[in-house]
Parts: sequence; C-alpha cells; structure tokens
Amino acid sequence: MRIPLSWLNEHVELKDPSLDAVHAALVSVGFEEEDTHSFDFSGPIVVGEVLERTPEEHSNGKTINWCQVRVAPAGETAADGGADVRGIVCGAHNFEVGDKVITTLPGAVLPGNFQIAARKTYGHVSDGMLASARELGLGEDHDGIITLRRLGLDAPVGTPAHDVLGTGDSAVEINVTPDRGYAFSIRGVAREYSHATGAKFTDPAIELTARSKQSEFSGFPVKLDDQAPIRGRAGVQGFIVRKVTGVDQSRPTPQWMVARLLLAGQRPLSLAADISNYVMLELGNPLHAYDAAKVQGGLGVRRATAGETLVTLDGTTRKLDAEDLVIVDDSGVIGLAGVMGGESTKTTAETTEVLIEAATFDPVSIARSVRRHKLPSEAAKRFERSVDPLVAEAAAQRMVDLLVEYGGGSASAEGARLTAAHEPVTIELAADAPQKLVGVDYSADSITTALEMIGCEVAAVDGGYRVTAPSWRADLTRPADLIEEIARINGYDQIPSQLPVAPPGRGLTRAQQLRRRAANFAAAAGLTEVIIAPFVSQAQLETFAAEDFNYKVNAVRLTNPLDGQAPYLRVSLLPGLITAAQRNHSRGLVDVALIEFGSIFVAENGNTKIGTKTVPPMAQLPSPEVIAELNASLPDQPRMVAALMTGAAQQTGAAQTQRTYDWADALETARGIAWSFGAQLDVRQASRPGFHPGRTAELLLAGEVIGVAGELHPEVVAAAHLPFAVAALEMNLDRLIELAPQVTQAQQLSTMPAATQDVTLLVAADIPAAAVQTAFAAGAGDLLESVRLVDDYRGDSVSEGEKALTFKLRFRAADRTLKAEEASEAKLQGVARAAETVGARLREV
Repeated sequence: MRIPLSWLNEHVELKDPSLDAVHAALVSVGFEEEDTHSFDFSGPIVVGEVLERTPEEHSNGKTINWCQVRVAPAGETAADGGADVRGIVCGAHNFEVGDKVITTLPGAVLPGNFQIAARKTYGHVSDGMLASARELGLGEDHDGIITLRRLGLDAPVGTPAHDVLGTGDSAVEINVTPDRGYAFSIRGVAREYSHATGAKFTDPAIELTARSKQSEFSGFPVKLDDQAPIRGRAGVQGFIVRKVTGVDQSRPTPQWMVARLLLAGQRPLSLAADISNYVMLELGNPLHAYDAAKVQGGLGVRRATAGETLVTLDGTTRKLDAEDLVIVDDSGVIGLAGVMGGESTKTTAETTEVLIEAATFDPVSIARSVRRHKLPSEAAKRFERSVDPLVAEAAAQRMVDLLVEYGGGSASAEGARLTAAHEPVTIELAADAPQKLVGVDYSADSITTALEMIGCEVAAVDGGYRVTAPSWRADLTRPADLIEEIARINGYDQIPSQLPVAPPGRGLTRAQQLRRRAANFAAAAGLTEVIIAPFVSQAQLETFAAEDFNYKVNAVRLTNPLDGQAPYLRVSLLPGLITAAQRNHSRGLVDVALIEFGSIFVAENGNTKIGTKTVPPMAQLPSPEVIAELNASLPDQPRMVAALMTGAAQQTGAAQTQRTYDWADALETARGIAWSFGAQLDVRQASRPGFHPGRTAELLLAGEVIGVAGELHPEVVAAAHLPFAVAALEMNLDRLIELAPQVTQAQQLSTMPAATQDVTLLVAADIPAAAVQTAFAAGAGDLLESVRLVDDYRGDSVSEGEKALTFKLRFRAADRTLKAEEASEAKLQGVARAAETVGARLREV
C-alpha cells in the first residue's frame, strides 16, 4: 500500500513529515517498510506564459512553433538564473498565446534522467521545453503540452510546477499482511499512525455517514438474491446505490487528485473512474460507477447460472461459474461482483448520469472468483480481506460529493439503501492470558487502553475482559488476536529478549540423534543427500517390490495425482534415486553418489483407501474421533535410507587409476551407516528384484533382514540409460535404529603386540563366504581380534564345485604377549568349527 504523505496528513497530524519518520512510526506498529515514492522530475520547472507563437513549416513536412515564453515576472531572474523571457521550440499545437504552460528550463531533469539544456534545433536555439503529461510522468497523454487552462488551474508566472501540479508530495509504501485488510486505505493507515505516535486521528467516515443518513434517497429497485447453498453464507451483506445527474465527464480530474492517485500507484482514467478509485484508497471500500442510461431496470445480486458469460472491462469474455457472485440488471449479468465491472454499462465521455454502487461482499466468494478467473483487481484485493461493513454508506456519500464538486453534477433523490444490522464479534479474554502468551506482565490499564485504542469496546468481567471488536477489524476473532494487538500497541520493543531455560531431559530423541549421525556419515563419505517426490508409476512400483507384492492390494493409489503417469505412492526409495541419477546424467554429470532418507508407503490388509468416508469440514478442527479415524486409515510409513552410486568413485590422476563404483561401495556404505550407530551388519548373498542376481547381498542385524545392497540389474540400468554399473542399497532405518545397541561401548586399546596369520579354507562354491567367516570366528574365540576375507579362488588347483577362501587373521591377548602356539591353536579351533558348521576343510600348501 502506497500512502501519499499530504493525504495521510489530512486525517492525522504528522508529527514528523519526513519519509523515514513516517516509515519508522508504521514499522513500530507492525507494518514492514517496502519503499518510498516521489515524482521523478526536478530542477527549474515553472509556470510559463506564452507571449508569442509563430508556426514554421520545415522541409521534413513538420510544422513547429517558435515561441516566446515568459518564465518569471517581468524584470526578474528566472529559476535557472537566466532571463525572464525565453525562446522555445515546441512541436505541439494545443495551446494559444496567453496560455500558461509547464516550462522546463535548462538544468531540469525529467523521468528517465532526461536532462534539459539549451540546444539548437529547427534553426533556433530552444532555451527550454514545454512539457507534456507523459514527459513529466503524469500520464500517457503526449498529444499536447500541459496547459493550466485545460486543467482548470491558474498560478502566477514563475511558480514552481510542483506547487501547481501537487507533485511535490511523496509517499511511503508498506507491506500489508492478509489479516490487516483495513490498512489498504488512508483511513486505516492514519489510524495506525495515530496508535504509533499518539497524534490525533480524525475518522472521515463519521461525518460522511452522518450526512448520508440525513439524506433522503429511495426508489431505485435493487434485488438481493444472494443465497449460496454450496457454502451456506450470503454473498452480499450490504448494498447502497446513489445517483448523480448532470455530470460533465469532459471536465478534467483535479490535478491534486491525479498526483495522489499516481503516487498511490493508480493510473488516471476518467473523472468518474478516478473519483471511485480515490474514494476506495481513502476509505477502503471499493466502489463501482455505472452509466445510469445503460442500466436496464434495477440492479440485483445473485449467483451466476451455468452457461452465462460476461465481457469485463478489460474486454475479455468470461465464462461464469455457478459460485460466482454477479451484478445483474434486466438484461442479464453486467458485472463480476467485487472484482470487475462489465463492458456494457461502463461510463464514457458521453455519460451524464452516474450510478454509484457501494457494497459489502463475502470475502470467500470474492477470493474464489479472483482465483477462478485469474482476475486480480484493487477492489478484489480489499473485498477478499474483508472491508468495514459500516463504511459503504460513507464511501458512497464521498463519491457523490466529489462528483457534484468536480463533475458539475447534482445528487439525485433516487437510490437504495439495503443493509443488514452489523453483529460485532465478542471475545472473552482472561486477565492473565497476555502474560502467559507474551511473557510480559501487562497491567489492566495498559490492556484496556491498547484495546480501546484500536477501536474495541472493553468491559471488565470476572477473571478478565469482554471485548467487542470494531467493525473494521474482521481479523479479531479469538483471544490470541487480542493479545497480539496488546503486544503491538504497547510496543514489540517492550518484550524482553530472553532465552527460555530448557527443562532437563529435553533435546533430540535417540532416533533423531541416530538419523543425524547417519546423515553426517553419508556427507563425510561423499554422498549428496536429495529429497525426491514420493510419486511413482506402476512400472517403477514393481521394479523393486517383493516377488509376492500385489500393487492392487499393497500400494496406495492417489485419488487426485499430480501426474497421471505416477499415481502411486512409493514402496521403495530407489526409483526416485534412479530418476535423479538419470536427470544428472542428461545434464552431463555422470559421476554421482546420492542418498535419501525418507518414508515409503505400504498399505496393510489391502487398505488402500486412505481417509474418512466424508471429508471433514475445513472451517473447524476435526473431532478426536475423526482424527483417530484418519490416523487409523493411514498406511504403514517406515523410514528408509537408500543410496545410489554410479560412474567414477576415483578419478584418473597422478599415480592413480580410475575406479568405478561397484557392489563393494554399496556394501561399505551400508556398513558405515550401521557402524555410526554402533552396530555391525551381517551379510549374506541373496537375490532381490531389480538387483544383479550374482552381486546382491541381504543385510542382517540381530538375525533380522533389514536391507539389501549390491549392483542393480543390467536391464534396470539400461532402461534408465545410465552408462555405468550402478551400486545401490536400501535399508529400513527405523528397524536399524531399534536394533542398534542402546549404548555403544568403546573398546579399550591394547598395549600388547598382535600375532597375524592366514588361513585358507576349501568349501562348496555355493556356501557364502560370510557364513564361513562367521563360523570360523565363533570357533577361534576371544583371542581372535579380526578376520578379513582377502581372496576367493576358483581354478585348476581347486576341485570343481569348490572354492578356496583365504582369510587374514589377527590375534591378541589383552593381558600378555601372545605366543605363536596360542594363536595357532585358536586358528585350528576356528577351522574345526567351520568344518563342523559349513563343511570347510583346511587347504594344505
């Protein structure tokens, strides 16, 4: 909202009229500072009088006027320090000798940093320029120069143009939040400035309403058929019609009004339109002016019917919806209520009888029409935020007064006044509620004073206050709203900055801490965390689903999906990671390592219809029973972690060769995440949908399968158009956290030396190496500090159907130097257990 300071000063005395001071005052009551505005011309620009005008036709076919213009009283120095009479070349022809014009002298600067200087043109030295409205940024008129006669003004020669045109004014711009629609008016902002500074505020609506109540007008037919069975609330709460006859639309809009409208961000159009915009900006109630001669019969308000159309003032034909609130006459729809009028009844230069509409419309109806038709307007901006239902009559009276004064019209006795009794909102406020919410112990006097200052009526009751909100504050509906106003009026700067002391036992939960550890490990390992939308297609759904997975039973299908090709919620994180890798590759980034922490969605017992039988109302909090029903219908949503790596794990460089990601990277990443929790995964070879049949492992913790790691199936990789093998993993993060040790005990570092040995075992080729390693470790006992597979050999020296597994062993005793015999004995015990468990035998060298 832009607020010209001279306009604001009419309703509240500005204690400091500087732009910074006004902004500071409004910021103190909660309005964010946006910008400042002023007219973009400066320097010696004055009123001049045309003394001589000599037309000259030139060879290019253009006729110019060589003029002698007085720019200062006779014998006095002009504003630029030069002579009082100047020779000026002008190409316009809309002026005569004796006219007073706006003259820009050398040294003036016009919008666009256009600098005026004496220059030779058309055989003369033009010592200045006669300005048009567009050249001064006062409108789009460039057909002729500004003459004071045309504007209905007069001023002595040499008077600064700012003083004559009202362009010496400036404006502040503030950000008005949606809940404070009353501040989309000079009236509302003046009241807020009064709150901030204590300056006396004069409400312009009081005198206007009183005068309107004394006026007798009737006889104009109006029918309000505004029932809205879809939502059960009336679309119009008040409708006032006033008529002004004998209006001369050829009269110019007063220049002071034009200046204020321009500073406020409004483009001048015509007398009736400009006055309606001016009143809207001043009082906050939008108005609409009709050409009374074009209105057939009376006016009415109703909902549109199917198939109706309307040509709005912007020349667009719009198909109306059954929820649209429209203005009608006997011919049909003539306006979209509260949004934009219709082309058929607009005022023109020939209009002599102006019909004024001042109404109060339902905010929800207007907001929905705006969004439905993509038709924002200044009127709708105010109606959808609620306007003061008691100011419409004042607004109509104000427009009547201005049309009579500046349009030469006469107020007609014909009109209509249909208003419903205003039912104010009453709120019960507990005496200690402000202190509990804000933390400041406000006195009873400060609470009452603050609420009365914003227009509330306050009555003391047992334990608190009964507060009646003013008509212009539709946002005050509950105690918290009143407490916010108490804090605002008493000053946000009075609220102390004090950090609360956290009670013991608070902070991150164990699950939150472990999830953060996993994310930190992934970042340290070089993976990039991504967040991917959970919507997948049927093909993606089935790629990584278990073999017995039935998408019709276990997958949740969206009723209204964003993308018709992806109507399901994911049951695996991997499809999204594949899509992300594919997108990166298409943009030239072929080496990627991605990780996602997110939920999957799996319905239980075939319950794929999520939600209640009926949609809960949006206007109120659902009951606990409805919330319980909603929660019970939700699918199982376990948190998962998945990673995908493809391309180069190590780039070619000095003394190093390139290495691409493979199954080992996926496995080590999974182990690292578990290790960050203090847990150690067991691994066994497996086959999973979407994974390479020979390069896939199940991940186990405490004997439970919690995930899978390996390489993706070549067909899946080819379908994604990825050029390299793809390593991937997916684990159930919730189960990993539940099964991880509650306390991680760090091992004590031993000062005793270690004994290292190797052992090679022959086993059947189909026995997993992990099973052999587990069996050996169990037999070797506590002296075995670590066992690591270093070779898997299958060749000529090994029988067909067997393989030779070589393990590197490290033995250590905590309290003594271990003897070689003790280490060998432990190794043989491990061999014996492996032989017993998996049929392994020691390979002799």
